[in-house]
Amino acid sequence: MAGLLLAAAGAWAEEYVLGPDSMRHEGVPQGKVTHYEWNNSKIYPGTVRDYWVYVPAQYKGDRPARVMVFQDGGSFVNEKGSYRTTVVFDNLIHKGELPVIIAVFVNPGIVPGEGAETQARYNRSYEYDAVGDRFPRFVFEEILPEVAKSYNLSTNPDDRAISGSSSGGNASFNAAWSYPNGFHRVLSFIGGFTNLRGDHIYPSLVRKLETKPLRVFLQDGLQDVNVYSNYELGLALQHAGYDYKLVIGTEAHNSKHGAAILPEALRWLWRDWEKPIAKPKDGVRHFLTNNVVYPDRDWELVSEGYKFTEGPAVDAKGNVYFSDIPNNRIHKIDLENRVTVFKEDTGGANGLMFGPDGRLYACQNGRKRIVAYSMDGKESVIAEGVESNDLAVNARGEIYFTDPAHHRVWFVDARGQKRVAHEGIAFPNGVRLSPDQAFLMVADTAGRWVWSFRVQADGSLADGMPFHRLEIPDEVESGPLRSGADGFAVDTEGYLYIATKLGIQIADPIGRVVGILNKPQSADPSNVAFGGADMQTLYVTTRDKVYRRAVRRKGALPWAAVKPPKPRL
Repeated sequence: MAGLLLAAAGAWAEEYVLGPDSMRHEGVPQGKVTHYEWNNSKIYPGTVRDYWVYVPAQYKGDRPARVMVFQDGGSFVNEKGSYRTTVVFDNLIHKGELPVIIAVFVNPGIVPGEGAETQARYNRSYEYDAVGDRFPRFVFEEILPEVAKSYNLSTNPDDRAISGSSSGGNASFNAAWSYPNGFHRVLSFIGGFTNLRGDHIYPSLVRKLETKPLRVFLQDGLQDVNVYSNYELGLALQHAGYDYKLVIGTEAHNSKHGAAILPEALRWLWRDWEKPIAKPKDGVRHFLTNNVVYPDRDWELVSEGYKFTEGPAVDAKGNVYFSDIPNNRIHKIDLENRVTVFKEDTGGANGLMFGPDGRLYACQNGRKRIVAYSMDGKESVIAEGVESNDLAVNARGEIYFTDPAHHRVWFVDARGQKRVAHEGIAFPNGVRLSPDQAFLMVADTAGRWVWSFRVQADGSLADGMPFHRLEIPDEVESGPLRSGADGFAVDTEGYLYIATKLGIQIADPIGRVVGILNKPQSADPSNVAFGGADMQTLYVTTRDKVYRRAVRRKGALPWAAVKPPKPRL
């Protein structure tokens, strides 16, 4: 397809001219544009910037107005410029083809130098080409609240759109993707999803992350070097079932084509504006919607009010137990979703895991030991003088546990003898066995890998390597890049479900992340377990709460050895 596009570009070119919707007409009420300055940013400290607010003549203030934000605002707000956006708004709102929309046109920030002879620092790429939530937080925590002091703005994400050109188009998609409860409509002109500051990852993330309620319009030209990255993003949106449109013209990296089609793009973006925008349900090549989740079932709150939940573990019946570390308690979630206290005074118990003997094993790190609880609550000490975080128990009742402080993985044999099984992972955390117990996996919170070790007959670990490659959020704050990988669960096919900063990452048996479930809440999840009578409910502990979600996959009982099917290579 790429070769055909290049050939077509050399053979002919379209002429793009502004149509009547981009011209002033007698009798069409004109909205008001007001210029402001913003120099009080906490998110982009030291920056100064201009922004403009367009308010249509039809705005009354008695009901919330819809909102549209434009990056590179000075270009879009200029009535004599390329896009003539305010003129288009006046005409389409007057004809009833758009709802009443207040538009906010925002320039990128500049950090002035000290003195007239110094050069400013220009923040455009830093703000627009970045991946992550810094830019959308700037829009939602600083600019829109300031505008809302004067105007009645809708807070419904279906009523909000965001747009930009080039890097501003990247910023618009990133804002809607990173902040899905902020904008549900995206309009991107000549956006370039290339590796400037990580934007190239979006086609991959669209295929991997759980779908979001978004409508996306993309435009580009055959003579633009970014056309292929837009094609790639468009294909990803198509494969995931999104409501999207990709329009390719013959121009280069300029505004000629986008300005000419702006009225039609706005009509498409805002069509049926009274109806909510739904999440895709029929993505033909989206792994999660086809293999893992039910599109109409989301996370359900099981229980809340804890200090820090961790260590979910399932028993043979499907009941799930979890720890509340600061409160020194272990709770039980039964098959009727009732939550009770199983054990008090747990010595700061963290990771939990049932063994083949029906006992609940616990990392009792507050007392520097590994213990086991019978179902009447009686406690037995398994190992003493150890620091521990999470543990796995095999079919013989042998234990592996992680010791993050000393970068170690320990092994405790059936006689209670302990030894270091591996040393050197930066922050070993979650630890689980493969369904057939042939391999031990260890999550590294400080890196991007889940390590895999071959389990030898005497419990020793061999042939360890960083095997499952996790996705890492774009860290704009100081500090190392880290996945935040914590606890995880394994299904009967050998797929891993790993609690990370990005959500629940699903890695296939050969080490690839093939899907990422949304976090149940903004706090990072700490651990994951399958439970329920059919082992088809995923439980997630996250800070003060526990959530659950019905899934299509079936969890593997951690202590039962079952050979998984051969993975697809």
